[in-house]
Amino acid sequence: MKSICGVEGVTAWGVKEGKFGLALIRAEGEAAGVFTSNLMKAPVIRLMEERIRSGRLAAVVANSGCANAYTGKRGYSDAREMAAIAAEAVGVSPGEVGVASTGVIGRYLDLPLIRDQCHRVAPLLSRSEEAETRAARAIMTTDLTEKHALVRRETFSVGGITKGSGMIAPNMGTMLAFIYTDAEVPAKNLRGILRDAARRTFNRVVVDGDMSTNDIALCTATGTAGRVPEKEFSMALEECCRALAIQIAMDGEGATKLLEVTVRGAPGEEEAATVARTIVSSPLVKTAVYGADPNWGRVIAAAGRAGIAFDPEIVDLWMGDGRESVPLVKGGEIVVDLARAKSLMMGKKVVFVLDLASGNGEATAWGCDLTEKYVEINGRYTT
Repeated sequence: MKSICGVEGVTAWGVKEGKFGLALIRAEGEAAGVFTSNLMKAPVIRLMEERIRSGRLAAVVANSGCANAYTGKRGYSDAREMAAIAAEAVGVSPGEVGVASTGVIGRYLDLPLIRDQCHRVAPLLSRSEEAETRAARAIMTTDLTEKHALVRRETFSVGGITKGSGMIAPNMGTMLAFIYTDAEVPAKNLRGILRDAARRTFNRVVVDGDMSTNDIALCTATGTAGRVPEKEFSMALEECCRALAIQIAMDGEGATKLLEVTVRGAPGEEEAATVARTIVSSPLVKTAVYGADPNWGRVIAAAGRAGIAFDPEIVDLWMGDGRESVPLVKGGEIVVDLARAKSLMMGKKVVFVLDLASGNGEATAWGCDLTEKYVEINGRYTT
C-alpha cells in the first residue's frame, strides 16, 4: 500500500465515469480540517466548516466534475443530501460524513448520479492498493496522475491522497486532501497540528495564483495504534503533507518542470515564505523556467516586490537541479556561468536558493513552469 489503505482502520474505493467521479473512504475517529480562505466558499465548504467542529468523522465522500460552488441555498442543501446518501450507503450518521466537491463552478450536483455511484462503490470498500488507486483517480479533474503519500514510523503511520493541478494558490493550495493516521490524537490537538502542517506545505504551493472555492484537507485519526509523542506525529504529518504538496506542484496544468524555491536569511519564517511564494508565483520566473533561461534578474525582482525588507545589494542566489547547483549572484554581484546554469535547467526540476542576509528565517515553496498547454487547458475548461 502507498497511502491511505496503508493506515489501519481505513477502507476506500472510487469510480470515475467520464468527467464525473466519486470516492468513498470509511474510517472512524477524531478529525480536523483546513479550508479555503476564498470569500466565495462553495456550500460544501460552509457545511464542513460547521460539521468539523464536532471533531469526529466516520466517512468521507468526494465527487469530481462538479464543484457545487456559487450554487446558493440549493447547493448547501445538495451538499447535505450528498452526505446523507453516503451515510446511508456505508451505515453511519450523516453528521459524521465529510463531504468534498471539485470541478466546474456554477453547476448543480447530479444527485441521482451521486446516489447511483455511491451505492455501487460502498460494497467494494476495502484495504488494498487497488482501492486507494481507484479513490485517488475518482477525485481527479485535470490531474494527469493520482497522488499518494505514506509515512511510516515505528509505532504508527500517516497516509493521504490528494488532487490538484490548476487553480492553485496559497491559503490553501487548490486541492482536496484526505489524510489518515492510526495514531490516537485528540481532535483539539489535531486541529493545530494540521493547521501548522498545511501552513508549511499546502499553503506554499503555487501553480497559477488563482485560489479555489473548494479547497479542503481533512485528517482523521483512527487511534488504533494508541497515543504517540505529539512532536513525532507532527513531523510525520508534515512530511506526508509535503509529499502531497510537491506532487501537486509537479502535476500543475501543462507543467513540464517542478520549481522549488528556498529563501534563507529572512527576518523570520513567514517572511521567508512570503518571498518564496512570490517567486514561484511570478509568471516571468515560471516562463523562464519553462525556457531553461537562467534569468536571475526575474528572481531578484520578484523577491523585491514581496513586501519584505532586505538589501538586494548583499543577497546570494544559487540555481540547480536538486543534485548540483551553481551560484548566480554572490553578495549582490553577478557571477553566473550562463551555459552551465542553462544546462542545469534542462531537466524536470529547477531549484533556486536565495539568501537575503537579513535574519535566520527559512522557508520553501513549490510551483511549476508556465507553458502553452496551461492556456490550452483553461481556455476550453467548460466547453
